[in-house]
Amino acid sequence: MFHEHRDLITRLKNDDLHFRRVFDEHNDLDERITRMDDRIEVASDQEIEQLKRQKLRLKDELYAIIRRHAEA
Repeated sequence: MFHEHRDLITRLKNDDLHFRRVFDEHNDLDERITRMDDRIEVASDQEIEQLKRQKLRLKDELYAIIRRHAEA
């Protein structure tokens, strides 16, 4: 995710508590969705879609933070 901003992401994870929390939540959701898709964790299609939408909102928030810092 956002490989072209790898250094900035590392810095933000170390310096920005909010960014780190959102980043970790996004990654946790990604892992959970993968387990659901692989049928390791049981969930309905509706639950999976809801989690995917939540993950996308978090990704959008992360990108907004990255852009704000990249432009500064």
